[in-house]
Amino acid sequence: MDILWWTLTIVLMLAGLVGTALPILPGSLLILSGAVLHRLTLGPAHSVGWWTIVGLTVLMIVSHVLDFMSGSLGAKYFGATRWGAIGGTIGAIVGLFFGILGVFIGPLIGVLLGELLGGSGILPATRSTWGTIVGTTAGIFAKVIIGLVMIGWFAVALVV
Repeated sequence: MDILWWTLTIVLMLAGLVGTALPILPGSLLILSGAVLHRLTLGPAHSVGWWTIVGLTVLMIVSHVLDFMSGSLGAKYFGATRWGAIGGTIGAIVGLFFGILGVFIGPLIGVLLGELLGGSGILPATRSTWGTIVGTTAGIFAKVIIGLVMIGWFAVALVV
């Protein structure tokens, strides 16, 4: 039976790692789920401690905050106004309902429309939209790093 739980743990963590780069899967949540499943099924003697689960939970929350905010922060860095930041956030939320393409395009359209509605010209609005692309890409990169840290933390905690 232990083989079943180990297999499910590994599958959840690998799917989670893929999910950190693809917005279709809740990557860090799957990694955390694998760790919790391992802890609950194999018991404290053969798994990680609760402090590891708490640490992985904190990293998961950080990952989700980064995922939600990265596009808007990138737009702001590239000169977006408050209108663009609000548009990017709304676009990210609306984009969730349109699958993987919507997750990428929603914030872009949101920033562009927000900037244009706020009175910016096409050039500043385009620059802000470019910032959204840069911010989203940086957010994905950071989420992958966090996912790798989570899996590494789990593996080290098992050995120690």
